[in-house]
Parts: sequence; structure tokens; C-alpha cells
Amino acid sequence: MSLQEPASDIGETADGEVDYAELEALLGEHVIDREEHVNAPAFVVRPDEVQDVLFALRDEAGFDYLSNVTAQEYEDRYESIYHLKKYDDPTQEVGVVVPAAKGEPVSQTAEPVYRTADWHEREAYDLVGIEYEGHPDMRRILLPETWQGHPLGLDYDPEKPQVVPFREHKNPLQPDEHSAESDTMLLNVGPHHPATHGVLHVKAVLDGEQIADVEPDIGYLHRCEEQMCQQSTYRHQIMPYPDRWDYVSAGILNEWAYARAAEDMADIEVPEYAQVIRTMSAELCRIASHMLALGTFALDVFGDFTAVFQYAFRDREVVQNILEDLTGQRLMFNYLRLGGVAWDVPEPREAFFEKIRDFLDDLPEKTKEYHNLITSNEIFQARCVNTGELPPAVAKQYGATGPVARGSGIDIDLRRDDPYGYYEELDWDVVTEDGCDNYSRVLVRMREVEESAKIIEQCVDLLEEWPEDDREIQSNVPRTLKPDPDTEVYRGVEAAKGELGIYMRADGTDKPARFKIRSPCFCNLHTLREMTEGEYIPDLIASLGSLDIVLGEVDR
Repeated sequence: MSLQEPASDIGETADGEVDYAELEALLGEHVIDREEHVNAPAFVVRPDEVQDVLFALRDEAGFDYLSNVTAQEYEDRYESIYHLKKYDDPTQEVGVVVPAAKGEPVSQTAEPVYRTADWHEREAYDLVGIEYEGHPDMRRILLPETWQGHPLGLDYDPEKPQVVPFREHKNPLQPDEHSAESDTMLLNVGPHHPATHGVLHVKAVLDGEQIADVEPDIGYLHRCEEQMCQQSTYRHQIMPYPDRWDYVSAGILNEWAYARAAEDMADIEVPEYAQVIRTMSAELCRIASHMLALGTFALDVFGDFTAVFQYAFRDREVVQNILEDLTGQRLMFNYLRLGGVAWDVPEPREAFFEKIRDFLDDLPEKTKEYHNLITSNEIFQARCVNTGELPPAVAKQYGATGPVARGSGIDIDLRRDDPYGYYEELDWDVVTEDGCDNYSRVLVRMREVEESAKIIEQCVDLLEEWPEDDREIQSNVPRTLKPDPDTEVYRGVEAAKGELGIYMRADGTDKPARFKIRSPCFCNLHTLREMTEGEYIPDLIASLGSLDIVLGEVDR
């Protein structure tokens, strides 16, 4: 066996950094320009050469993770940005910028390279107006098919009434149609089904009793959050909005996604003390989110409302009480500030920390209780083991992250791989399971609760011993932030459900010219078709529950 180090990927230096000069050489004449973004350089390519560029970056340079697609309109052009990373090292990033003509905004689709581009490009078409040539299903995804115009386009008039043709008002309840040539049946699940975790409509095609095809129909909760953020100031007005994306306990995790992007864009340092508070409060939110996921999933798969669901809510309430003491709110926290946090931990500090320690002391026994009630339950195992299977290669194609990816054995976690906050200084482990099924995803969340408890305990130890004179909760941030024009940044954090990322472009004013939310639920839900094909309706409900989506974040 050779003792020589294995050769690095093309475009990667010996010490694991991205060699952008080598990447540019790899792409050759496809590159017509290069842009410098805060997070990583981006190559500008022609709209009819997108697939050639992306195949080269994926297959030869190892960029196997399309984390996000941002579409936007300028005065003289349209533009799509493909944000590429590596699952093995998410700090290795590169952007691919694709301009399109103003009069005819058409660009080649990336769907044959990355399956996740299907939904991303449909959203770009829906909200901005770019069409993707060769796309397998170029339809609106968030707005009704009858919608006129594109809400994030520069010439969109929100005051103009929507004119819907009369045929769209026809009675949707048509007589059953039976075809002698077909053995399939269309079954509508939702849009108000209790097992859809929000306002979701799932169109399921059954062949006998087995699922032949599934299409999630989203957009019932779309609120144009991106447009609202584009009309708000960096410093004061945007921060309350993230709480409303994943609105089931994950507010501080959402706030951190925006804070990280804005702080990188404006070069704002966060005091170490405030980083510890952020880390502690974020992990409390993660526990609360996973508790809710556990309780609702048990309700989905074996209808246990009185025991597991109520137990999970009981423990979630304890966390909510702690977060209410810290932030003053139970769900819409609005606690983080650019440069730190809103205020210090509540007085008396000793009582607050004791409340957290009491919760952490009780958690191991409660976790054991959950394993006895859920993971050891025969019915639960029959419903979850070997159902909803998502192989790692397929999960990567769909840009899956969080417990969904880690339940398929993909060892990725931005808290460790792209460190922020105080995570790098603490002792904790990334949890993965190799089962790739509904059962594995539940195990990942339960084990992550234990890891979050370890992080919180270490943060409490640090905060208790922190010198009083050095408890700085915010850095000195200008009252009005106006980043330099054309400054662009994409940053993500490890939210409860996966990578929650924010892209922003500045135009020199105190409001972003473009604000794009990368929702982990949006990407994870896209995997549902792969997970359920050939299975049964009860398996569909279990698989959907195992994804732990919240429609406020899917639709935004």
C-alpha cells in the first residue's frame, strides 16, 4: 500500500481549500466572467451551457450538493444563481451565475444534473419569471396556475386585480370517471387532512393498493415572505419575520440564519458571551422542535394521542417556559439582534440556570420513556422499519439536509462542518443512522435531543462562570446598515429541519435588493415521491410525518 496522500479533487488544493483558478480552467470557455460574493466566488456562464458547467463541477470537482437556486431581475437582465457545495465539506462553495435576456428570460434547466433543481426552478419561474428550457414540469409551484404576473418581478403591480377565466370556476366535483384502459386511481390527501402537517395537498396515484406516483401540491400558505423582507430594513425590521417561517418552536434557529448572513455581509462581529447565549437558546429550540416532531409522528403512525403526543407536548412546554423566561415570548421570540442578542439572561440568574438544569436532569429518564413507548413499540416498528426508504445517493440529488439526510447515513451538520456561534468550542457529536427509513429518522431526532442537552449544559456552565464585567451582549452596530452596492452573500445554519440558508444582495440602501430563503422543508418534501413509490397509503402518511415539515417554511 502506498503511503502517498490520495489525490485531491480537481479544483481542490492539498490542504482542502477550493482552487478557484483550477475550477475556472476546468470550465474553460464556458466562463464569461467571475464575481466575488462574500461567501464564495461565482462563475458567470451562458444560459445555454448550464448543464455542461454543472456536470463538470459535480462529476469532476465533487460539488454534489445544490443547496439553493436564487432568481432575480435587474434593470437590464434576469439572473439565476446556483449555490453549490459538497456534502463532505460544505465550506467548499462555488456559485454559478446564469444571466438571461431581459426580453426573453430563458435559461437551460439544471434538473438533469441535480434533481432538486426541479422545484427550485419552478419557484424561480413562478415568482420571478425565468423559464428553464428542458425542464420536465415548467409550471407554477406556489401560486395558482391562473395567477397573472410574477410577484418578485420589477414590473409587477400588486394593486392590479387578478382576472380569472370563467372555466376556472367550474365545479371541481366532477362525476367519477372509469377507464377500461387504466387500473389506477387518483386519491386526494388534503389540503386539510390532519396528517399533512399543515395546509398541504398530496395527489396520490394508486395502482391497486400501491402508490404509483405522488405529487405534493404546495403554496396554500405562501405569504411572499421574501418580498416583505425586501421591503424592510436590515437593522430593525427583518428580524421579526424569521420566527414565522418554521413557527413551531424553531424561531431562534430561524433568526440566526438571517443574523449570520447579515453579519457576514456587513462585517459585524458578535461578542463571545452573546455567542454562548445564542448557542444555548438555539439548542433549546431544537429540543422543542424535535419533541413536537416526535409527538406528531407518533400520532400519525399509530394514533397515540393520550400518551406519546401529550408526553411530548409536556416536555416541549418545559422548554417553552424556559424560552419565555429568556425572550419574553413563547413562539415569535424576536430575541436575536444583529451583533448579538436583545438582552442578557433573566435575573436572578441562579434561578434561571437551575430551571434549565432541572430540565436537563429529568431528560435522560424521559428519553428512556420515549424509547419504551415508541421505538420499542411493535406497531411503531411495523409501520416505520423498511418504509419510506431514502438511499443516500437519492437524498443528495434532492438536496436533503438535517435529520432527513442524517437518517440516510449522510454525515453532514453545519454546526460542525461550517462552524458558527460557539459550537466549535463545545463537546458534542453529529448523529447519523444508516437505516435510510422512517425509523432511522425518528432515532436521529431522539438522539439529537441528547446531544443538544450536552451543548446546553456546557453553555450553562460557561454562562454561570462568565465574569460580570465581560458580559457583552451586543457589539457596536450602526443604527442604519447600508452595505456596499452589489454585495452578495449566501449563508446557512443548521436549523432543526436542516440547512436554513439566506441569500441577500445589497443595492447601497438600508434594504436588501434581493432576499432569498433556502428552506430545508421545501427540499426535504421534494423527496416524498422517491420515498413512497410502490408503498401503501399508511406508509405515505408515515413518510410524510418522518420528514417533519412545516408548511409555513415550505411555502414562505
